[in-house]
Amino acid sequence: MGITKNHLWSALFAALLACVGCHSSQKSATSSLPAQANAPTLTATASPKPQAATKPQGAAKAATKPKPATEEKRVSASPKVQPAQPAPKPDPVGELITQVEREYQAGQDDYKAGHLDAAKQSFDRAFNLITGSAPEIRSDERVQGELDRVLDGVNGLQLEDAQASPEPKSEPAPIDEANDVTFPVDPNIKAQAEAEIKATHSDLPLMLTDPVVGYINYFSSRGRATLENSLIRGGRYREVIEKILRDEGVPPELIYLAQAESGFHPLALSRVGARGMWQFMASRAKGYGLQRNQWVDERQDPEKATRAAARHLKDLYNQFGDWYLAMAAYNSGPGTVQSAVRRTGYADFWELYRRNVLPRETRNYVPIIVAVTIMTKNPSQYGLDKVITDKPVPYDKIKIDYSVDLRLVAGCVDASPETLQDLNPSLLRLTTPKDREFELRLDPTIP
Repeated sequence: MGITKNHLWSALFAALLACVGCHSSQKSATSSLPAQANAPTLTATASPKPQAATKPQGAAKAATKPKPATEEKRVSASPKVQPAQPAPKPDPVGELITQVEREYQAGQDDYKAGHLDAAKQSFDRAFNLITGSAPEIRSDERVQGELDRVLDGVNGLQLEDAQASPEPKSEPAPIDEANDVTFPVDPNIKAQAEAEIKATHSDLPLMLTDPVVGYINYFSSRGRATLENSLIRGGRYREVIEKILRDEGVPPELIYLAQAESGFHPLALSRVGARGMWQFMASRAKGYGLQRNQWVDERQDPEKATRAAARHLKDLYNQFGDWYLAMAAYNSGPGTVQSAVRRTGYADFWELYRRNVLPRETRNYVPIIVAVTIMTKNPSQYGLDKVITDKPVPYDKIKIDYSVDLRLVAGCVDASPETLQDLNPSLLRLTTPKDREFELRLDPTIP
């Protein structure tokens, strides 16, 4: 994962906006046509009629109806012959909208009938018709309006089905598996670890105890696959995590807390509901500014969750004055550790461990992290030097303050929706949030 570039990725940004529309007003050139002259009103003045001749005297007077002295002539214009109208020109924009609408309505009908797979296929075809059209057609205001309407409709269906929509696949946290095992102390492993600690530089004080040796034994045998998989995935995030920890004044060795908690998996979910790489509970995440709603869960954002975890650990250290107690409080809550310290009078994790005044999971938590730290900082001694870790994945960010379907974006940037989901693990749906800003991550290496 790279650090965001200072300059805007203008070419890709322009391509994205051309596909999805940026909802900004577009300036259109208007031509002022001269007003058409009104046809003159034709009014004819009636000419006076000659007076009737005087009839002879004695003649019988005819009983006739008197006629008005004047009468307005009615002027009737003959109908103007219209020239033959030319055949209408083809309208590719109208034809495209008709096809899109047909697919969209088919998807709506399938959705109402409960045929979700068929509905998805119809909606995909509707999106593909727009994204696959020529740029001059795709940028037409009518197409943009149709796109907005289809997106709003599809996203509306997702909202209505929010309770039934499955969240992204989650993996169990490695910490849960390690908590259920107990391994004996191997004297050879203990002697080797003691020698390694003396030659190991660490900003986190490393103390070798029997519980730590037991977990070194576990991760060297039964738990080796779990440890190696964590190291492989962690290569992708190590640079960013260690930088954030240093920036926040936290020992960089506490990166192994995330390794023990989640195996560096952004979607890790514990059995008690802690989520993300740093296994935040919802209430604690909210206290450190991580958003959680129907659109996103920032506990699954590696960068934001690391920043929140570092600040939380620093706060705990300031409270207890000891990184081991800070780690214990991270796991069980500061109130639990404070109560144990108050009851015993010992502000020392290993003394609290011996007195068995901490929850079982918390008692195992710190030894697991210390064991992983010792092994990872001495990879050749434990056969971990041959593990090939993932490389950091660079990304750039584009701020979007409206809802856009990731499948549509994928078509614009020539990527797969799965790639975009992987770069944006905090998204709970195949769409960015509606009516709120979101920094969408895109791979700058995609042509």
